Amino acid sequence: MTSTTSRLLQLLSLLQTRRDWPGSLLAQRLQTSDRTVRRDIDRLREMGYRIEATMGPDGGYRLGAGTELPPLLFDDDQTVAVAIALQTAPAAGVGIEEGALRALATVRQVMPSRLRHRLDALEVTAITRGAGSGTPARVSSEVLVSLSGAIRAREVLRFDYAARDAAPDAEPTSPPRRAEPHHIVTSDGRWYLLAWDLDREDWRLFSADRVTPRTPTGPRFTPREVPGGDVHEFVSARFKGRDVNEWPCRGTVILDLPAREVLPFAGDGTVRVVDEERCSLEVGSWSWGSLAASLGRFEVAMEVVGPPELTAAFAVLAERYAATARG
Repeated sequence: MTSTTSRLLQLLSLLQTRRDWPGSLLAQRLQTSDRTVRRDIDRLREMGYRIEATMGPDGGYRLGAGTELPPLLFDDDQTVAVAIALQTAPAAGVGIEEGALRALATVRQVMPSRLRHRLDALEVTAITRGAGSGTPARVSSEVLVSLSGAIRAREVLRFDYAARDAAPDAEPTSPPRRAEPHHIVTSDGRWYLLAWDLDREDWRLFSADRVTPRTPTGPRFTPREVPGGDVHEFVSARFKGRDVNEWPCRGTVILDLPAREVLPFAGDGTVRVVDEERCSLEVGSWSWGSLAASLGRFEVAMEVVGPPELTAAFAVLAERYAATARG
């Protein structure tokens, strides 16, 4: 890499860290002259970056949005984050599957080998659970990479598992867990580790945000087969609290909303166009009451197509809400 190219990358990195940069401060950070900074700014503009001049005693520069996408510059954490997002994008169900896979292949091709190895170890199953599945939980990329490394190496994972309401810096209150890690699952902003719990001798879904891996890992193991042989089906059934991936209660309504406004909130339901202003939604839940209540979130007039149990559940909810409104 030439010194000019290195300087351009450093300049671009600086421009991305704050809104406005005085020219003299850029020259100081780059250990060069104001004239060289101006020439480098012109070079970046020729590459497609929209860099605006700012007013002030010293004059300065601001990185703005352009009409075309120029080459991007990511640090290691950003690169891994983009790769993870692209890998899980198909679960969004908005027709970007092919583009996401092509973008992932492009990002992987230009990755340094140290990052490519981290990405190759990270295999994620994305599952859509639908409304009411919980709020997103923050998980560091280091934890995900550590879990995926144990999965790929087929090594027993030792980890602390925090209580649900524990403070982030709380000391562990129980012995480390031991499990044979099988797969990483993401669903509606939450991350899970599917593993065979060695102490409880059963399959478990651990919330990844509560997992703190310990080192070293344990001995190697021969992976067990997930019941049914399909990770997606098995975990989806666990999310439903069942042994099979089917909701115990499933019904259909016609909503006075266009399909395009319902699709983003349909979860694992099926949306069909009725006309420009209405659509049908077939969706399931663990009880008829919870299904009726979840459909009420659309806050529009609707017609129950079936079954009668769903109509009865709406009647029960209506009486309950009316009694609540009366005080």
